[in-house]
Amino acid sequence: MPQSTEFSESGDDLAVREFHGNGLCMNTKEVEAKLDEGNIQEAESSLREGLSLNFEEARALLGRLEYQRGNLESALRVFEGIDLHAAIQRLQPSVTGKLPAKKSRSRTESLSAVSQHAASLVLEAIYLKAKSLQKLGRLSESANECKSVLDAVEKIFYQGIPGALVDNRLQETVGYAVELLPELWKQAGCYPEATASYRRALLSHWNLDNECCGRIQKAFAVHLLYSGVEAEPPSLAVQVEGSYIPRNNLEEAILLLMILMRKFCFGILKWDPSVMEHLKFALSVCGQTSVLAKQFEEILPGVYHRIDRWNNLALCYSALGQNEVALNLLRKSLHIHERPCDLLALLMAAKLCSQDGLFAAEGVGYAKRAINAARGKDEHLKSVGFRVLGICLGRQANAAYSDVERSHLQSEALKSLNSALALDPNNSDLIFELGVQYAEHRSLNTALQFAKRFIDATGGSIMKGWRLLALVLSAQQQYSEAEAVTDAALDETARWDQGLLLLLKAKLKMMQSSPLDAIDTYRHLLALVQAQKKSFGPIKNVSQVS
Repeated sequence: MPQSTEFSESGDDLAVREFHGNGLCMNTKEVEAKLDEGNIQEAESSLREGLSLNFEEARALLGRLEYQRGNLESALRVFEGIDLHAAIQRLQPSVTGKLPAKKSRSRTESLSAVSQHAASLVLEAIYLKAKSLQKLGRLSESANECKSVLDAVEKIFYQGIPGALVDNRLQETVGYAVELLPELWKQAGCYPEATASYRRALLSHWNLDNECCGRIQKAFAVHLLYSGVEAEPPSLAVQVEGSYIPRNNLEEAILLLMILMRKFCFGILKWDPSVMEHLKFALSVCGQTSVLAKQFEEILPGVYHRIDRWNNLALCYSALGQNEVALNLLRKSLHIHERPCDLLALLMAAKLCSQDGLFAAEGVGYAKRAINAARGKDEHLKSVGFRVLGICLGRQANAAYSDVERSHLQSEALKSLNSALALDPNNSDLIFELGVQYAEHRSLNTALQFAKRFIDATGGSIMKGWRLLALVLSAQQQYSEAEAVTDAALDETARWDQGLLLLLKAKLKMMQSSPLDAIDTYRHLLALVQAQKKSFGPIKNVSQVS
């Protein structure tokens, strides 16, 4: 067996190519000329005689030469002549796994000394065959060829690749094949096979370096998150008793991404910001923002700027309903010595303030700063700024001590919301907010128009629009019309969401001096609340959100 057989490009001129093997050197011009004439057998014979190679080694070098020259069809013809199964039989050690560990280890060392280079050439040839088929669009064939490389490695190194004993080129080929195989299955549309290949890559003993393993884990997580195909759970053969077994794609992806995050923290891998972006998406989808907040807190200093960390933590705590904690983080972020003009942070702070009347005045300040920051840059975000400004002003108006102050704040709120609507005329949420503000301002006809406009914009699919319309009609003392709207809304609303509408209908019955009908409606409401409590546990009292 040859101890060194290489194809090299020497010097700056890529046209000067040479084969090296067994201490011999051979220029490729003669071989290339015969290949150009289609004489593969003659080119093979010339190479075998010139470098004292066997059949598989000569074919592997010829195929690599053709692949590097871009002659994919010719490379395939050369590679087709390699019998991988026969090559494996010659390279595979004759010992079995039943031998003592010492004898098995000595046999592996013997294989490393004698046969690894030949194995490297043959396996690289099949890998390049898979790459050629991929480039030619024959993806299923390519995947099967790539899989045959890994199957061959498992037969040759049945106890796992022995690490330091392996030829570098062989290890590189294995790493490339392990990464390529799932990608080929995905490109061929075979997603179950891709999932199985990813799991095989991570569970088998391929002696992969940390970077390669990290790339595979990230690619597998992305596949699980965005492929749209629910993967089968891991087979029982690879499950360890007492270990955590993911139940679905999302759990498995989160597990992989959190493993990568631990590797970043321990310095095993270089920081990759895209991993955190995928983890943010995955944990947000399943509502685990508390876990996400912990991940941000555990990231080493210097990876994220402190302001970016504060802003991300604010988002996490806001999703958890801890608005004051989130607002405190944003106050730090928006301090005059930090980023006082950060548009997104200003809008987030203003929105948090708009949800609590105690902070409404502070929210007005943030919203005005956001509008100034967005001026001439982003019309959509400017519209959002006017919207939260209007909501904050409306909150302030509700807490005003005098009628004059209340009227002034309500007028300013309406002015801001109308400015927002002018910038974003198709925003149904803005239309609804204007309807609410006009109703509170006692401009009932205008409020009625906006309520109808919201129902038209949403196709009547959102309950709050019907409820607003019924409330405005009730405020105009059009009780029968309001009841008709409520009945229509009940017909369009799922049973579990009918509580507020039933409560409104009961009040309308009372206003129409129909106490018996009101009592009957309250009975329906009570039965609904009891059914919800029995099915889902304790729930909010309906009156708390009325």
